Amino acid sequence: MTRMLRWLKHQFNLHMDKEEEAKTIESIVKNVSFKGANLWILAFAIMIASIGLNTNSTAVIIGAMLISPLMGPIMGAGLSLGLNDFELLKRSLKNLLIATIISLITSTIYFLLSPISEARSELLARTQPTIYDVLIAFFGGLAGIVAVTRIEKGNAIPGVAIATALMPPLCTAGYGLASGQWLYFAGAFYLYLINCVFICLATLAIVKYLKYPKKAYVDELRGKRVRRSITIIVVVMLIPSIYLAYTLVMENRFKDNANKYIQQVFEEKHLTVIYKKINYKGTSSSIEIAVLNKKISPQEINNYQQLLTAYGLKHTQLVIHQPSDSTLDINTVKNIIMQDINKDKDANALVIAEQLKQLQAQLKQPAPQQAAYPVAQVSTEAYTLFPQISSLSMADHVRYATTNTEAPADTLTVITVKVKKPLTKAEQEKLRNWLNKRLALKNSALWIQ
Repeated sequence: MTRMLRWLKHQFNLHMDKEEEAKTIESIVKNVSFKGANLWILAFAIMIASIGLNTNSTAVIIGAMLISPLMGPIMGAGLSLGLNDFELLKRSLKNLLIATIISLITSTIYFLLSPISEARSELLARTQPTIYDVLIAFFGGLAGIVAVTRIEKGNAIPGVAIATALMPPLCTAGYGLASGQWLYFAGAFYLYLINCVFICLATLAIVKYLKYPKKAYVDELRGKRVRRSITIIVVVMLIPSIYLAYTLVMENRFKDNANKYIQQVFEEKHLTVIYKKINYKGTSSSIEIAVLNKKISPQEINNYQQLLTAYGLKHTQLVIHQPSDSTLDINTVKNIIMQDINKDKDANALVIAEQLKQLQAQLKQPAPQQAAYPVAQVSTEAYTLFPQISSLSMADHVRYATTNTEAPADTLTVITVKVKKPLTKAEQEKLRNWLNKRLALKNSALWIQ
């Protein structure tokens, strides 16, 4: 076991092929400044990324990320925190601010002039951060700084630029400014800040691990003030970052549980969910759904509400949208969805389009007419043949295929029989055959209570 540990320590040793510390610091510091060619390259890259987002072209967006020099000042900030170099920190943050402003101005101008105003999927994907964005930024930052500190740089840096994706959120923020959609701007800029902070923290972690020499100050008092200031900055960055990561983990867990709840409680019970919205707000979260061709009673809603706890959704409110009659027409659902869009501009247009498409496919199929059965007469006849029966009821249920929305609907007649004492299997079969023949039924189900 000890030999294995020694072997692993040797294999993962970051000190083996490490570049000279002075050369690594010089390399990072050189890429901190934004002036001259760097600013032009940044503006061109932002323009390319904006075009890619506007036309929904993944390849163009990746190309723009490869060109972008945005990683420089972020790594510079992380390095400065590790070296206790306050001057380098100020310079890095100043250049990062300049780069951010230039990027926002460039992307805003492009989207103001662009004839395509629709938000496509590539753009919408950058409006709401998740825990995966945090993980990508942190591990991407680790890969980037490890590559920079090597003698052989390899091809990690371009990959890190693509993975951490600093450009698209900035361009999306510009789209939000240009179109006046402030929630788009806030969500995208928040994602950009997350990337910056976690790349910076990853750089700081590796610089500390490799024990880079801290900057020495002739004035010891000034040195203490700088070290104290750097410590405060690191703590201020770490605490919100940990809270953010925790919040995003809880939100993702809530959404996973909510989707599982909707699938198992509604969809697997042959209820067609044509609209759903999952709202995570801590202890005041909610799930909104609309179900096709099913009138849900208050008692059923209460039962569904109680099931939420079993799926880890305590303190969650279930909201079921339904009209006053037993079917949900397309105009009703459209109104629900449009009201939701007006309340929340971040609604995913593609998801909504798919929901409406599925709804329209269902509504193309006319629901079979409810048959009028002579229930009273059949009940009397059934009691004569089977004295064990105390009551009998029947109703038609519209049945849709769950795997093929284009398949025609059919009708299943459900007959519910309450008995005073149990029927034998032979008696149950005899009753089923008699009812099918008496009512000329093709599709029926007998339920004995």
